[in-house]
Amino acid sequence: MRVCRQAAVAVLMLTTTAQAAQLSATGPVIYHCTNPASGANWDISIDMDRHVADSYPARIGARQITWRDASDAGNYDLDRATGRLTVVRASSTGGYTIFDACVAGR
Repeated sequence: MRVCRQAAVAVLMLTTTAQAAQLSATGPVIYHCTNPASGANWDISIDMDRHVADSYPARIGARQITWRDASDAGNYDLDRATGRLTVVRASSTGGYTIFDACVAGR
């Protein structure tokens, strides 16, 4: 149990360090994202200079990156410090929210 806890703390520290390095990044940054429920993986390309996320206009702040994907009516909110991606999609049944984990890379 103690070994698992130490490993979890080490992973958290590495992730936090990688995220902190990207807070002041310029140019393109790739975020590698995973849906913890399904295990699905994909990349999100953020161009910090052009204020674009996966080719959609984005608001890029010190803490958050937000954008709307017109193709799936999704609203995306990426917390730059933690890597938590919140996806909110509208639907005829009221919509749904998904929480994903992302790690910044180059």
